[in-house]
Parts: sequence; structure tokens; C-alpha cells
Amino acid sequence: MKLPLKYRRKTALLAVTGLTGGLLLTSPQPASAANLVLNPGFETAGSGDMPYCWEKSGWGDNDFTFTATSDAHSGSKAMKVELTRRVDGDRKALITESAACAPTVTPGKQYDLSLWYKSTTPDTSVTLFRHDATAGWQYWTDLKTLDLAATWTQASVRTPEIPAGTDRITWGVSVYGTGSATTDDYTMEQVPDVTPPPTCTGTNAQCADGSWSVLPTQNPVRSMHSVVLNNGKVLMIAGSGNSEEQFQAGTFTSAVYDPANGTYKVIPTPKDMFCSGHVQLQDGRVLVMSGNKAYPVVGGHGYEGYKDSYVFDPVTETYSKTNDMNDGHWYPSATVLGDGDVLSFGGLREDSSGSVTAERWSDAQQQWLPLWQVNQTWSYWGLYPAMVLMQDGRLFYTGSHVFGNNIPGTGSAVYDYDANTVTQIPGLQNKDERDQSASVLLPPAQDQKVLTLGGGNIDSNPEGNRLTDVIDLKQPNPSYVAGPPIPQGTVDLGAGPVQQTGNQGKMYVSAVLLPDGKVLETGGALHNRANPVYESSLYDPVTNTFDQVAADPEARGYHSSAVLLPDGRVLTTGDNPGNGTWNHDVSVYSPPYLFKGPRPAITSLIDNEWQYGDTQRITVDRPIAKAELIRPAAVTHSSDPNQRFVDLPLSVDGNNVDLNVTSNPNLAPPGWYMLFAVDANGVPSVAKWVHLTGPQALSKTEAAPHAHVHAFADKLTGKVTGPGAKRPSQKVSPTISGCDRHYGSINVCVPTAFPANVKKTTAARCEWLAKNEYGRLTVNGGDDPLGLDPNRNKVACDAKDIKRG
Repeated sequence: MKLPLKYRRKTALLAVTGLTGGLLLTSPQPASAANLVLNPGFETAGSGDMPYCWEKSGWGDNDFTFTATSDAHSGSKAMKVELTRRVDGDRKALITESAACAPTVTPGKQYDLSLWYKSTTPDTSVTLFRHDATAGWQYWTDLKTLDLAATWTQASVRTPEIPAGTDRITWGVSVYGTGSATTDDYTMEQVPDVTPPPTCTGTNAQCADGSWSVLPTQNPVRSMHSVVLNNGKVLMIAGSGNSEEQFQAGTFTSAVYDPANGTYKVIPTPKDMFCSGHVQLQDGRVLVMSGNKAYPVVGGHGYEGYKDSYVFDPVTETYSKTNDMNDGHWYPSATVLGDGDVLSFGGLREDSSGSVTAERWSDAQQQWLPLWQVNQTWSYWGLYPAMVLMQDGRLFYTGSHVFGNNIPGTGSAVYDYDANTVTQIPGLQNKDERDQSASVLLPPAQDQKVLTLGGGNIDSNPEGNRLTDVIDLKQPNPSYVAGPPIPQGTVDLGAGPVQQTGNQGKMYVSAVLLPDGKVLETGGALHNRANPVYESSLYDPVTNTFDQVAADPEARGYHSSAVLLPDGRVLTTGDNPGNGTWNHDVSVYSPPYLFKGPRPAITSLIDNEWQYGDTQRITVDRPIAKAELIRPAAVTHSSDPNQRFVDLPLSVDGNNVDLNVTSNPNLAPPGWYMLFAVDANGVPSVAKWVHLTGPQALSKTEAAPHAHVHAFADKLTGKVTGPGAKRPSQKVSPTISGCDRHYGSINVCVPTAFPANVKKTTAARCEWLAKNEYGRLTVNGGDDPLGLDPNRNKVACDAKDIKRG
């Protein structure tokens, strides 16, 4: 199985959900049932060389032994699994995958697992498989890494809720480094139900659908970029705010909003960061890349991107310049990697053409790397291509993008930076109508499922769609499958909101991961910069269904944003329709979970500096069902590819809860996260901020075993392409580089810059517009900058215009 060797450390990294032992509890919470493991101490012999109800399992190139040893914790037998040579893979003794031996489980329930062990290697993990009633046996997750232990030590951990369709599980200890693990006395007990009766603390409507409010103070800037900072404030970047007048005046703005007191602070902004890229660095600062070098010039160039890059410091609330990127990137992607580096693709160059230059920010050097140090395929990924980091360090391009058609081929792909290859992934519906759709890595990140929602196309300008697609990247040959349609709301077609009909959906969708594990989708518009749609719903990844809830009362179309606040509410801002106006009202959504009774509280957090593989203890005021890390938002144009929800398996001892932190930085890239504790009714605590970083052993230069990966997107059959010929740029559709609003309605984009082969005459331009089905175009205002109405009758390209032009 192929695996990029991206991260090495003295203790190998689990590339799924490896978790370390750390604080091992000697008295796990009592369970409601007897031990569900048959032959838990290996005392009963089997028909072969393994004990009854236990089997050998594992994969890869390694030398190994399974030994029923007399060095037992209790009784006369224990199981020793040893690797003496390893290139890749693992070996493990598992409960036999059979109806007779594998413990029966109930969907929605949780189970406490424990065992006693000795280990001469830190490269071990408690590994679970589940039996799906339809799909059969499949890998589920890794829960905990076991520390080195020379004497018998107990480890315990709680499973997540059993997924729907699962009737049995099996588990054991994987060994994936040279050395041995000896185990004995396994237990598995169902966790007693501790679900308190739900209490509605609001109106029936609030308890069912949540509640929106519009804040009394307006946003002072035309922000189209929203970044949640590690102090709970929100950075709102406008730059010129899509205002050519502001650009010409050199007036560039940002603001910091403080939800605690509802105040804004306007921040001096050194450059036009309108339509830049941004991402949080691991120290909490915000990297802002490229932006707008120039607005379109009628009959000349279109929008241009510049090479400048800046870092915003939440402490001083100031920008400082970094070194330049290698290329201009107006509308670039920004994906943080497991080592803290950032990859960026796409956007428009300084000459308005499409950038084919991949850029890499080095976290170690705190600068953009020179071109010769960055792998290049010379691919054009479009504008704001949504690139999601996968569990093994590859990137999944989801198909969500901005402006026009998708990339050639299937519209989604896996990009392997180390191998420098692109593999097409099938199944995305209507790939050329996913312009300004949204994509999210669904909760939990360990499941490696991605959801795309909605979209349209500014070139052909169809009605926004209701399409959703879900892909399971854990499959060996993953493919998108159609999800449920987005619910319909009301749409303003010009005379006030009316009920959507037919297949009317929306583009400019915002999607926000919530601490109860659901996704809020909200806002949008039916057409390009026109016809706002008022609709919000909650998507449940467990049931693959939408539940329509209260809608934002404000229009949230082009240049809108939605972000999760540390208190569990969602903030939405912005709307920039085709007439150039801006909605300065800010809305806040309180989801239904905030009306379901008192919230649990994290009463103590021993340490907010976390490392991969840690076990971190918290104290809560009452029982919780789960805890997770949520990466703070950095969103623009429906795009936030770094948004993720990372499950923290629990070891529970009353109100003391040990949280098992992933060892895999590809699941949770280094940085600041919001830590939520959630009760059995889905009610979350207010978040605590924790800082997740890698130990010194994470250095790439240290020799260590490859990361341990179960079958995961490893048998891709889509078309594979490697690096193409080096080239400077990609030609793009003229509509991408700018729309001239002097012509047609606000949802029609007459290009400011026509294709180079179109002569600069009325006849040639009108012929091109007719060929591309622009239809009858009225002239707005008194100006005719493209010369489409020589007879000045307010109708462009009629017969007399063409004759005169």
C-alpha cells in the first residue's frame, strides 16, 4: 500500500486516529452489563494455534510472531504479538470476526473497553472494526496508543456512539513498530444510559428550529473574509470591499469584532486584501495571501492578483509583511498541512490569466518557498478550489470552486503533493454547476467523509441547485454518491420573498460545523449576485438527512460569511448583490441545542498546551457523551477547506474525563482549537481554547516507522496525471476577470474583457454575445463603455447598433 512518508517521529504516527495512553484510569465508570468479551484472558484453547474466539490479523511487509505466553496478568495465559522487522503494516490479535465471538452492540450506545498490557514499543494502538449489516466487516477507528510499559498496566477507553447499521464490533491491539505488546484480561461493557430528559428552555419554535437575531451594531467595513481568532474575536477583512472607488482612494479596511461586548475595532490594512486567501498558522496568527492588484479596465485587462503576503497578529491587531509569493493569486486556495506548512493553488495572476503555480508556505522558515523548492504539476485549479487535507497528507479537491466551470474531467480529484500526481475521482453531480458551492469535512474528521452543497455557474447562469454529494474517503476506491437535496425556502425574485419551486436551490451557500456533530447550511442566492434565498437547515451526517430550521432574516448571498463562535452560536455577515450595495447587518444564530436545558461546563482544564498523542484530563460538572476539537473558521466565498471537527475518545472516571488526542497531525493540523464537551442531548459547553502542536520528535529528519494506515483511498482507478509541461499561466473565461454592469440585469455578466480573438468593434462583440446566448441586453445608466449601443436607444446590439458599429 502506497503511503507518503511525510511525518516521522521516534514514536510512529497513526494516520487514522491513533491516541496515546497518558493518564490510565484504574477505575473506569461502572457499566450496565457484564463483560461482553468471550475468552478475555486467552485461557480457552481454540481449534488451531490461537485461543478460542481470537484470530491473527494484520497486513504489510513485516516479520512477526503470535505467542500464547505464560507471562500473564492473571490466570496462565496472555497473548504476545511481536514484530522483529517492519517495512510497513501491522499485526494484531483480534476478537474473531464471527457471530459466535464478536460482541453484539446497539447503535447509538457506547462501550467501555479495557485491557492489561506490557509493551516494548510505543507503536501500538487499540483498534476497532465494525460489522455493517449491509457492507460486512470494515475498519472503524483507532482509539488509544499504549505507552511503553515494563510491568502490567491497565488501559481503558470509551468508544464513540455505535454507528447506525452496526450489529457487532471486534477489537484488539495493533503493533506497528518493531517490538512487542503482551495483552491480557480484556473487558467490554456497555455504558449505562445517562441521558437527562430534554428540557425546553425557550419557545417550542426555538427548541425545534433555533433562533436568529440581528445585532444592534452594524459591521463598519464591507468584510468578505471572516477569521475566528484564538482569543474568540473575529477578524473581518474587507480590503477595498469590492468598491473601485475605495480602491482608487487607497482605502483598505479590516475590523476586529468582539462578541463578548459587541464592539468593533477598525484595523489599518496595508493592501487591497479583497478576495485574498487566509488561514490560521499554528501560533494563532493569520496568514493572508495575495488579493486585488487592479480592478478591470473596460476593453483591457480584468481583475489582477498581486504577489504580496501578510500576517495578522491577534495580540497586537496589526499586519506585517512577509516575503512575496512566486505568482499573483486573486482568489487562491489555502490549506494547512500536518507539519504546519500551507499549500496554495489557483487564482488570477498579475496579468488576469489563471495561475498554474503551486505555492508552499514553510512554517519552519516563516516564508513562502522559492519556486524551485515547490512541487509543480502546472495545473490550473480555478478560483478558490476547495482542497481538503486527507488523513495521509494528500489533498482532496472537492469540486467546490468559484466562477464558471469546474476543472476538466470528473470535477474532483486527489492530489498527492509528494508524488506530484493528480487522480480523478468520480461521482460529482453536475460538476459545472458547483460554482460557489460549499464543501466540509464532516464530523468527525476520523470518518474522512466530505459533503458538498449547492452551487451554480456565473457563465451559463442557471438557477442555483439543490444538489448534495457525499464521499467516503476511507473506501479503497472512493466515489461521490448523491445526498439528499437541500430543503427549499423562499426566494426574492424582485417583488419580495416567494416559495421556491421546482428544482430551485442556491449558490453562495455557507456551511458551518457545529459542536453537536451536525452541519448548519444557511444563506445563498438563486442567481449570480441576485435573488437571495432565505433558508437554513441542519445536516446530520449520521442519518444523511436535512432538518429545516429558522432562516436568517437577512440576505446572505455573494461575499457573505458564516462562522462558529466559541459560545456555540453562529455569526453571519455580508451580502453584495449586483448593484454594488452592501449589507452591513450582522446576524447571530442560536441552534436548538442552546434551548435544551442547562449546558455542561468544563470546570477545569489542566493544560491548554497539547501535543499529539497526549492524554489530557478535564473536569466537567456533569456527565458528557463526547468531546471534540473544532478548528476555528477562516471563510470566504462559501469556502473554508480547513474547517474540521476532531473526535476525542474518552476515558471516564466520574466527572474526571481523560481526552485521547490524535497522534496524526493530518487529522488535526497544528494550531489553536475550540474544545467542546457535549452531553447526551447534544448540548455543548462553552469552548475552551487549546493549542495543539507537535513535539520535537515530529521532525521530518528523524528515522521512524511509516505511519500506520488501514485501507484508505489506496486503490484509485481514476485517470492519473503527473506534471505537465512548464507553462506561465492558463487562459480563463472573460467573465471571470470582470463583469460590466452597464448591460443587462444584475444576474447577467457581460464581460469587461472579451476574449483576445474578438475584435474591438460593436459588430464583433455583439456577434460573440449572440453566440453565447446573452439575449436582449438593456443599457443601464447613461454610459456605454463597451460601445454596444451606438444608436443610444438603451438596447445593446440591436440591428441598427451592429450596422452603425
